[in-house]
Amino acid sequence: MWIPTEHEKYGVVLASFRGTVQHGLPLEIGDTVQLLEKCEGWYRGFVHKNPNVKGIFPCSYIHLKNAHIKNKGQFETVIPTEDSVITEMTSTLRDWGAMWKRLYVVKSVQHTHKNEGDLFHRLWHVMNEILDLRRQVLVGHLTNDRMKDVKQHITARLDWGNEQLSLDLVPRREFSMVDPDEISVTELFKLMEHRHRKKETPVPASTHHLFVHMKSLMSSNLGEELEVFFHIYDGRENRPLSERFFVRLNKNGVPKSPEKTERQCTLFVDLGSSDLRKDVYIVVHIMRIGRMGAGEKKNLCSIQYRRPFGCAVVSIADLLTADSKDDHLLKVYACTTESEWYQIHENIIRKVNSRYNLSGSNTGLAVSLQLLHGDIEQLRREYMVLFTRGVSITKKLGFSDIIMPGEMRNDLYMTLEKGEFEKGGKSVARNVEITVYVLDIEGQVMKSYVAAGSGEPGGDEYHSFVLYHNNSPRWAEQIKLPIPVDMFRGSHVRFEFRHCSTKDKGEKKLFGYSFVHLMQEDGRTLPDGTHELIIHKCEENANLQDSSRYLKLPFSKANLPGNNQAVKGTKESFWITSFLCSTKLTQNGDMLDLLKWRAHPERINDSLSKLKEIDGSEIVKFLQDTLDTLFSILDESSQRYGLKVFDCLVHIINLLQDSKFQHFKPVMDTYIESHFAGALSYRDLIKVLKWYVDRIIDAEHQDHIQQVLKATEYIFKYIIQSRRLFALATGGQSEEEFRCCVHELFMSIRFFLSQENKITSPVTQTQAVFLLTFPAVYGELLKIFTVREVAGFVRETLGSLPATVHAECPLEAVKLHCIAKTVESQLYTNPESRCILLPVVLRLLQAHMQEQRDLVMCARILTSMLSLIKKDDSVTTEPVVSEEVDLIVDSLLVVLMRTILEITNRPQPAGTNMRLQFQDITGEFVACLLALLRQMSDKHYQQLLQVFTSKDDLRDFLLQIFTVFRILIRPEMFPKDWTVMRLVTNNVIITTVLYLSDALRKNFLNEKFDYKVWDSYFYLSVIFINQPCLQLESFSPSKRKRVLEKYGDMRVMMGCEIFSMWQNLGEHKLNFIPAMIGPFLEVTLVPQPDLRNVMIPIFHDMMDWEQRRSGNFKQVEAKLIDKLDSLMSEGKGDETYRELFNSILLKKIERETWRESGISLIATVTRLMERLLDYRDCMKLGEVDGKKIGCTVSLLNFYKTELNKEEMYIRYIHKLYELHLKAQNYTEASYTLLLYDELLEWSERPLREFLNYPMQSEWQRKEYLHLTIVQNFDRGKCWENGIILCRELADQYESYYDYRNLSKMRMMEASLYDKIMDQQRLEPEFFRVGFYGKKFPFFLRNKEFVCRGHDYERLEAFQQRMLNEFPHAIAMQHVNQPDQTIYQAEAQYLQIYAVSPIPESQDVLQRDGVPDNIKSFYKVNHIWRFRYDRPFHKGTKDKENEFKSLWVERTTLTLVQSLPGISRWFEVEKRELVEVSPLENAIEVIENKNLQLRTLIAQCQSRQMQNINPLTMCLNGVIDAAVNGGLARYQEAFFVKDYIVNHPEDGDKIGRLRELMFEQAHILEYGLAVHEKFVPQDMRPLHKKLVDQFHVMKSSLGIQEFPAYVRASPVHFTNGSPRSSCRNSVPNILSPDGARVVARRSPLTYPAVNRYSSSSLSSQASNEVSNITGQSESSDEVFNMQPSPSTSSLSSNHSASPNVTSSAPSSARGSPQLQDKHKHSRENSCLSSRERPVSAIYPNPLDPAQRATPHQIGDTTLPRSDPNLSAPDKVRPTFSSWSLDSVKEVNNTQFSDTVGKLLCPPVPPRPPYSGSSAKTMRSQSPVPTSRSPQKSSLPPFTPSPTECQSAGLVSNSPVLSGSYSSGISSLSRCSVSEASGTEATTGDHPAHQGPTMPNSVSSGSDELIRRENKTPPPYSVYERTNPRRPVPLPHSLSIPPSVDPPALPPKPHQLRTSSMKLDPASDPRRADGVPHVPRPRPLPRKVSQL
Repeated sequence: MWIPTEHEKYGVVLASFRGTVQHGLPLEIGDTVQLLEKCEGWYRGFVHKNPNVKGIFPCSYIHLKNAHIKNKGQFETVIPTEDSVITEMTSTLRDWGAMWKRLYVVKSVQHTHKNEGDLFHRLWHVMNEILDLRRQVLVGHLTNDRMKDVKQHITARLDWGNEQLSLDLVPRREFSMVDPDEISVTELFKLMEHRHRKKETPVPASTHHLFVHMKSLMSSNLGEELEVFFHIYDGRENRPLSERFFVRLNKNGVPKSPEKTERQCTLFVDLGSSDLRKDVYIVVHIMRIGRMGAGEKKNLCSIQYRRPFGCAVVSIADLLTADSKDDHLLKVYACTTESEWYQIHENIIRKVNSRYNLSGSNTGLAVSLQLLHGDIEQLRREYMVLFTRGVSITKKLGFSDIIMPGEMRNDLYMTLEKGEFEKGGKSVARNVEITVYVLDIEGQVMKSYVAAGSGEPGGDEYHSFVLYHNNSPRWAEQIKLPIPVDMFRGSHVRFEFRHCSTKDKGEKKLFGYSFVHLMQEDGRTLPDGTHELIIHKCEENANLQDSSRYLKLPFSKANLPGNNQAVKGTKESFWITSFLCSTKLTQNGDMLDLLKWRAHPERINDSLSKLKEIDGSEIVKFLQDTLDTLFSILDESSQRYGLKVFDCLVHIINLLQDSKFQHFKPVMDTYIESHFAGALSYRDLIKVLKWYVDRIIDAEHQDHIQQVLKATEYIFKYIIQSRRLFALATGGQSEEEFRCCVHELFMSIRFFLSQENKITSPVTQTQAVFLLTFPAVYGELLKIFTVREVAGFVRETLGSLPATVHAECPLEAVKLHCIAKTVESQLYTNPESRCILLPVVLRLLQAHMQEQRDLVMCARILTSMLSLIKKDDSVTTEPVVSEEVDLIVDSLLVVLMRTILEITNRPQPAGTNMRLQFQDITGEFVACLLALLRQMSDKHYQQLLQVFTSKDDLRDFLLQIFTVFRILIRPEMFPKDWTVMRLVTNNVIITTVLYLSDALRKNFLNEKFDYKVWDSYFYLSVIFINQPCLQLESFSPSKRKRVLEKYGDMRVMMGCEIFSMWQNLGEHKLNFIPAMIGPFLEVTLVPQPDLRNVMIPIFHDMMDWEQRRSGNFKQVEAKLIDKLDSLMSEGKGDETYRELFNSILLKKIERETWRESGISLIATVTRLMERLLDYRDCMKLGEVDGKKIGCTVSLLNFYKTELNKEEMYIRYIHKLYELHLKAQNYTEASYTLLLYDELLEWSERPLREFLNYPMQSEWQRKEYLHLTIVQNFDRGKCWENGIILCRELADQYESYYDYRNLSKMRMMEASLYDKIMDQQRLEPEFFRVGFYGKKFPFFLRNKEFVCRGHDYERLEAFQQRMLNEFPHAIAMQHVNQPDQTIYQAEAQYLQIYAVSPIPESQDVLQRDGVPDNIKSFYKVNHIWRFRYDRPFHKGTKDKENEFKSLWVERTTLTLVQSLPGISRWFEVEKRELVEVSPLENAIEVIENKNLQLRTLIAQCQSRQMQNINPLTMCLNGVIDAAVNGGLARYQEAFFVKDYIVNHPEDGDKIGRLRELMFEQAHILEYGLAVHEKFVPQDMRPLHKKLVDQFHVMKSSLGIQEFPAYVRASPVHFTNGSPRSSCRNSVPNILSPDGARVVARRSPLTYPAVNRYSSSSLSSQASNEVSNITGQSESSDEVFNMQPSPSTSSLSSNHSASPNVTSSAPSSARGSPQLQDKHKHSRENSCLSSRERPVSAIYPNPLDPAQRATPHQIGDTTLPRSDPNLSAPDKVRPTFSSWSLDSVKEVNNTQFSDTVGKLLCPPVPPRPPYSGSSAKTMRSQSPVPTSRSPQKSSLPPFTPSPTECQSAGLVSNSPVLSGSYSSGISSLSRCSVSEASGTEATTGDHPAHQGPTMPNSVSSGSDELIRRENKTPPPYSVYERTNPRRPVPLPHSLSIPPSVDPPALPPKPHQLRTSSMKLDPASDPRRADGVPHVPRPRPLPRKVSQL
């Protein structure tokens, strides 16, 4: 039975548990669990990281921990009872663990990210370190101090990791995390700021130390031992700053004692910040120990001398930049003259080059130097190794900047300066050496008290260095005498002078001595400074051991008695400089006089007066003695010396205010507490103080009084302590008297404070001085007086201050400072005194804040006040606190808000420090406001709102507080890692808003409605919900749990509040429509389901109210759409939101009357969301370009066609353009930019700055776009399109007479023509791709597309690319249409196969003489339709002859836009399926082969072929196949009686097949004749074989002689083969176009109705031969391929062409089973040119007979391709009704810009030629045209691809009707213009003129359907408005009209009709044949200023 657990509540998982049992809960090791129930060894509970899932697990897997339970019962929370640092460590490490794993992944994926890799390893180390420390804490064996250190270490590591991982800053106090609810907001702010500051700016250290490590001296000429001396030298004052550090080096130049590091390392300590400057140097002097001359030979003399060697200098400033311990190699210099040695370092510093030189080119001193910062104790902790290993301390000369009490030091420094010596009877000067001894009072040499410097222990004596032959030597050598204080008295120093001989003996002879006493008789030490000593003569054997004999002699010339002139006059002298640094000895006689005042009572007055002149360091040395002396004098003769003693006391107190001596304040405090004994002094002190205060107002000079007031704090300390001592001694006598004295003193103070003076008055300054020191007195007064009494003193004193003072007055700032100190004092902490002081404090504070003065101080005061309130928030003090809050709210709330507003709106100061300070006070004021609002209860809010008597005041208050809240929400308000602070802020805001919303409802609704307040409210609510710090979804699970437990989801609370307030608005809602749509939409996009459910219904409400107001909700729709785009592109919203939006709103509007339009709006918005979500997903980093482009196209079309949002449309045009450029799709980029170009006109209208375009005229922008597009067309090798734009620009330049640019444009145009002719272009492959399954994005889902492949890209490569773009997709292995299961599958299926383009521009492709370079463009550009053929067998398959049952299933795909266009792929709009019968198939195969033969023969004839092999192979393939049964198989299949009887309807077709066979035989015969002419000798046998086989073939066909019509044209095969009239009787299934006249079009037009006929294959086939590279196929391969039932569309190399489908079964199309050799050869010879990989590599020039001839053009003529067609009808031109500005009515029939948009094809216009005018149309049953088989020597007149049409003609073109005009000014869909369709009839004779045509429009229903369909008009509508003048034909080329052009055999399927009708049924896209009624076109609107 399950029993609820009592104490077992919390545990940690010890081992992972899979949870495989029923109701089992899976556990991971380390998880924490909460236990709910227990049963027989099992627990039931949940894991803390997922509390919603509960289950059971074994007890043995859980380690129980003690825990504290809150809210016992169903909703209890369990907190482990462990050290808070442990809890924090555990949760932090869990969070870090997850992030650390992510770092590992990042590190593995991106090897380049060094930082992430480093962080991964560093974090790993830190985590291990924390775990280690955690163990130590948990074990609990640490001492308190060690525990403190460990915790400090832990928190430092935790903070470091949080900062590195960008986690939140944790507020801490004493290492423990602080609960924000437990402390006031101001305290929380302080803690956060403290931690932030600590993190940001370490406090610069005021003390610095220099670490020096002597490594070695490198020199080539050593060989003697060396002594190296370092010291720090001040170059500005030319004096040493430190004592010397001394290192001995051996003969190799390395330290003598390497094992003793303290002998080679030192720390120069106590350098002040002022010492770290450029002119402070480290100076190194080096001495050698050896012979007198460095180069002397060794002699017997063993005596060694100290001689100068070299000097090195380095500036300390050089070390400031070096962080680490750098090794320096210092250059060593030597003196040029030895006598200059004493100042060599100065010469080096001053760069006096003549005085020194390098001691050797390779001499260098290797030292390591490092600056360390902080006090010495800190260094001992941080650089423990340094101190444990051993380092000598080198002290500063004199005391450091700050003298510490208790510091013991007694160092006497002596510098041996110089000497003056006589020759002493010698001819040369002496070599003088000084030996120094220290002797004690008994004349004994003191051991070890003479030191050359730190580093080496002191010795008994010291030898100076020797200067060679110098009677006036200057040494400047410093020595240190560390003599103990007690040995100073009676000691003296003796200097012995010896001459060092350089002779063989090398002896040192004593010739004199000097001495000096260290202390005078009166106890003063030797004064600092230079002393000139007397040199007493003596002999070598003189006995100096008995010092008493010479001590009586005078030692210094300065204190010689006047009568001793003899000694004074001697030239010999010796100078030393002494400097004493002692904490115990003084050189000051006045100090000694004062301390010994009892010995000379008469000197007391003098001594007291002189005290002020004594150096401070001397006074603090004897501080306690001095104070004792003063109070002794006061006790004994207070009347006489009271005032003087008081002044001396003031002087000493103020001396301790100096930073140098401030550390002696505790010494004085200790003295007062423990040593002070003046029980009676208080009376005198009070009396003198009052005396001074009373004289303030009358005194002329206030300086002295100000000094007295500065010392008030300590004077009161003495007064109070004295009174306590007195009371203690007397049992509390004279209490009343004392109180009276104090009261009187305060009365005097109040009187002087209440004086109003001028700003500059000295009294004002005195008042300021007093106020600064006054707060320090409170604590002392509290020792005797009660809290209320002291509070009374303070209130009255502060209250006595003059109220109105000028703002500039310094007193104002001081007042605030005083208030601040008061609020921070112990006195204010007490609630009793607080209620007395609060009114005074608030009054002063309010005055300052209202005038915006001293805000920093105001913030500080407020912070302190509000911190205290929280502390006292307990039951007993509740009423008190409430009263205080009342007071503060009344006086400060409004002022505080105004202050915050003013500060945040003020421009921030420039200086960094000022800006930081500014930020601080903003933060502090904000914290104060939050603290105050958090303290306010219902009662406070009610009182606050009652204060506002008028509505206006309340309105202003609400507006103000809402504005302040908006400021508080700003991201920049707090640093980004202050989440704790932000959550507290939000909690306060939402609580306050809930209180205030009531006031809003009560006071500002119905007739009192105020839009501004409500708007401010809603705006605040929206930005509140959208704050990043409230988006819990982005938090880690543990953080989210913490926030939800503490505050709940504040977004939902605020959302509910918005909804409730919105419902209250009633009809006032209309004021917020559409303004609030965007903000509310932003709120609903927050991924919080509850919030969405609450907020989405508001949109229904908005639609409803908008419908009531204006009958529709266009405004709502427009606003929703605008905002959706910007919000979703920011990453907001998701699929769930789309579904929720759709479902909630659809449900809401079910019962509305406006339901239909509502559903339409919701559908539109939902579809937009689909596309925007797709767009956002595709734009993610790492997505492929194809996906991004497809998605952008989908969105762009949606904005244009469905939403009519011009600006968004243009924005996405440019986004798409950028994508294309990035993917190097230059052609597509051009088409894309053209969309924007077409929205603009050639006008001077100014356009605003937009995207990257500057402000410019419309003309300039269009010009820029044109140039950019041309450049991109050029890069994309789409030169034909570029030419059109060049022309248009040229016309513009010409019209403006801008000939310079016109010239450039013509040159550019010419260069494009050259490129067309000279450069090679690859023909791309086209692939059909189907995207099936629900997992594809919306813009692809269950749709099929045709894609233009990249250069050289074949099917396998394309398929692989698609699978890479969609890695989860499955490739379908068949080409059949998928069924519904695939469509609905939760997967991605890709179906890919190659398709053949069906070119539109048949006239160019069929024209002879057009170079292949030009034709290749028309084959693969402007393609709307694509074809895919699939062979199959119908009925029983004849094994003998498979052609009988071989059908072809032909699929034609029509796209929504032509390729290439704005994308590499477009959706299939329509698919048509037809079946081609075996007979029709056979006809196609033979037709294509005939065409191929013709082309090859023509190329061979015109000698365009370098090699005859292609023709040879083609002839061989056809003749050999025929012999082996090629054509014979067709005969067997279709010419047999059975077939003719069973298929009577195929009679014409059978005739056609026979005709084609005959034609083929005729072509072959002619081809063999040509072949014989050109065949090389070695190929003759093959040729002979072919001729023989051909005769066999002829006889097999039963041909003896060719019919007459075949023989009629023996030569000109290039223009078509002989045909009979049965050619026209082929049914439409073979020729879907029927008969037609093809109108000439420019490369950029997209005729909608031109459709592909089988005859167009001739152009493909004509190229094919050139692609055959090596081998021909045998007849078996062409005709006898076995069909394979399974065809893999994905594995084939190429799609099946028309030829292959008829002649080859599916197995031939590269199916996997086929061998490569066969596959290759089959593809090469029987696939169409579209499938050939080499089609672009071998161009095939045409023979001269194929060249095009000029073609006349008249006013109303169409180009003709057949001369026999009738003369043209007159056609009236139609004007384009579209323009950008408005619909213009134009009645002018002349050429002008408004006449129908005119094509400018890419070549100059040809001479006029009268041709036939006919519309491009189809007829279901074509009328045959009579053709003359007459021969002629003239080639036919075929239309040129470069002719220009007249305006009237163009207006007839379907592309150019109004609906297809290029000036798309509005994005709304426009329908066709007024007349929907007309018929054109054409006569049979040129003279006949048909009826005049009305204004023409689209050619039939095909156009109409396209307009009505969902597709927008084609994007590349390029017709331009510039008519071109016809150029007259030169006379020599003109053609007499009477001569009929010669007739030639027609090309296959190329028929002409003399009379055509429009037939809607002929449109392949229109199944029903019913023409559409055109939609009326809306008036185009002006293009926005974009």
